[in-house]
Amino acid sequence: MSEAPPEPAARPHVVEFSHVTKTYGAGRSAFTAIEDISFTVEDLPGKGEFICLLGPSGCGKSTVLRLIAGLEPQHPPTSGTVTVLGKRVAGPSSDRGMVFQDYTSFDHLTVLDNVVFGLACSGVPRRQRTELGREWIARVGLDVKKDQNKYPHELSGGMRQRVAIARTLILHPRIILMDEPFGALDPQTRANMQELLVRLWRDVEATVFFVTHSVAEGVYLGDRIYVFDRSPGRLRKELQIEPATLPPWEAERQPRFQEQVGELQELMRVLEGGDDARQEAGGG
Repeated sequence: MSEAPPEPAARPHVVEFSHVTKTYGAGRSAFTAIEDISFTVEDLPGKGEFICLLGPSGCGKSTVLRLIAGLEPQHPPTSGTVTVLGKRVAGPSSDRGMVFQDYTSFDHLTVLDNVVFGLACSGVPRRQRTELGREWIARVGLDVKKDQNKYPHELSGGMRQRVAIARTLILHPRIILMDEPFGALDPQTRANMQELLVRLWRDVEATVFFVTHSVAEGVYLGDRIYVFDRSPGRLRKELQIEPATLPPWEAERQPRFQEQVGELQELMRVLEGGDDARQEAGGG
C-alpha cells in the first residue's frame, strides 16, 4: 500500500502579534501606548488582505504599524513578540513598504528619480529601473511625459501621494504599511485615491495595513477592521468587511455600506466617550 503524500508545509503568518505591549520611558514619566495586543494575519495564497486600523486619537494605531515596520523608537516592543512571515522583526526590511501622510519625497529628486529610488539603492541597472519607473508613474495615474521630470514642490498633494505609492509598490513589498496617507486630501481627491489603491493592491497581491480616522474609509477599503480602544491601546473588536466592488462614491450609497458605517460610528462614539459611555452601552 503506497504512502499518502506528505501534507504541504504550513505557510507562516504574514504578521503575528503575541501579547505585545509598548511603554515609553520609565517610572512616573512612563507612557504605555499599546497593551497586550494579539492578532494573527494569515498568508492567503494569491491574495493579500486589506486590514484597516481604526480607533480614537492616541490609541496606538501608528505604534502597531511601526512595530511591524521595525522602526525606532516604537521597535522593539517592551514585551511580547512581533513576527513577519514567521520571523521575529529585527528592523526595517524590503519586504515591508511604508507610505506616510506627509507626502514623504526627496525634494531634490524628480518624480522619476523618486519613484525608482529604491531600485537604484538595490543596484538595478539604470535602463531597467527607468522603464519600470515610467510604467509605475503611469499606473498611479500620472502623465509620464508631463510629470516624470517635475520636482515634488511642483505637484499637488494628491500627485505627491501617487508618487509615494508608486515608489513603494515598484519594489513589490509583501506588506504595505500606510499611515493615514489620504488624511490631508480633499474629499474628491481622497475618493479617487481610495479607488486607485484598491485597484493597485489587487494587482500586487500584498497585505496592507492601513491606519485611518475615517470610519467610511475603513469600511470601503478593508477586508478586515481592527478597532482599538483609547490609550493605552487595546484591540477592542475585529470585524470582517465585504470587499469593495464599486467606486467609493457609489459604494457609500449602498444600504449595507451605510449600515456598517453606522455600527462602527456608534462603537467609536462609545470608545471616544470613555468609561461612562462604555457602561451606557454595556461595555464595562
